[in-house]
Amino acid sequence: MAKITLDNLAHSYYPNPKSEDDFALKELNHVWADGEAYALLGSSGCGKSTLLNIISGLLHPSQGRILFDGVDVTNASTADRNIAQVFQFPVVYDTMTVRANLAFPLKNRGASPQYIAQRVQEIGAMIGMEAELDKRARGLTADAKQKISLGRGMVREDVNALLFDEPLTVIDPHMKWELRTQLKSLHHEFGHTMIYVTHDQTEALTFADKVVVMYDGRVVQIGTPEELFNKPEHTFVGYFIGSPGMNVIPATVSGTTATVHGTQVQLDQGYGDLSGKVELGIRPEFVTLTETDGLPVQVRRVEDVGRHKIVRAELFGKEINILAEEGQSISPDMNRIAFDPSRINVYVNDWLKTGKAA
Repeated sequence: MAKITLDNLAHSYYPNPKSEDDFALKELNHVWADGEAYALLGSSGCGKSTLLNIISGLLHPSQGRILFDGVDVTNASTADRNIAQVFQFPVVYDTMTVRANLAFPLKNRGASPQYIAQRVQEIGAMIGMEAELDKRARGLTADAKQKISLGRGMVREDVNALLFDEPLTVIDPHMKWELRTQLKSLHHEFGHTMIYVTHDQTEALTFADKVVVMYDGRVVQIGTPEELFNKPEHTFVGYFIGSPGMNVIPATVSGTTATVHGTQVQLDQGYGDLSGKVELGIRPEFVTLTETDGLPVQVRRVEDVGRHKIVRAELFGKEINILAEEGQSISPDMNRIAFDPSRINVYVNDWLKTGKAA
């Protein structure tokens, strides 16, 4: 296992980048702790796979260094970094059996036959393929082949890090849940440093100790699922985490009062007079429909999703989402909304602003 340090790291696919916009991965300075499980989360094109490939050694960065436990590995090969990587689509040896595919990394490292047999049997059980161990990979389905790729990534216990690049894309939904559970169990048992790339927030939040949210080539927040939900440090994090995501509402703020289209909203902290692009961030869970006080809305539709209702409404021409309890009655007279002041976040130019106790 290894502590991974990203030192002044950036990457451009252009030979002579002239501005920050030319960088797929903008400057990063982070330390990722030994033995923790991280998920790299973000939309397509945000730089997740670029960063993973730099860590693994498949891509050399335009600037900066990668250190494993304080040792500079920027110019080291993938093999010398002693990592295992699982890709989005299955990479298996079709002419070999499942058993031989799983054993291959251990044989390459000179492990004893007894240990190889034992470890392959354990991994075969973990990925649910004990019955297929002596079948050739050629005739197996795509999801079965991806399970072999996952197993081959997990078979070695001595790696510095396990890297996963959207490994469950071709796996059916039920098996996705089982394999995520197995990966988490593996992490708890062996304490590998794990980095898991995904654009699926459910995968990220259920797998990782810390989620690394990326946007436009930057890491905009690293935190636990609770931190990302309660205090998104960037409006993108609020939008991307949660279903529905955080409501973002243009406002002016002075002291402990926000004003939205002439209507005042009470805040539980003071912010002084803010300038720039000022917005309020409020989760749908903390918005309440009322018949009297609050901001005026027009309810467009109500979606009953079983556990709760999602109320889609319009606030001064902008969509806003409200979560209501499953049994809550929603009448035509409910055309105003109120916010829980303790749950309102204030953003300036998309970044979270810290207030002072009122």
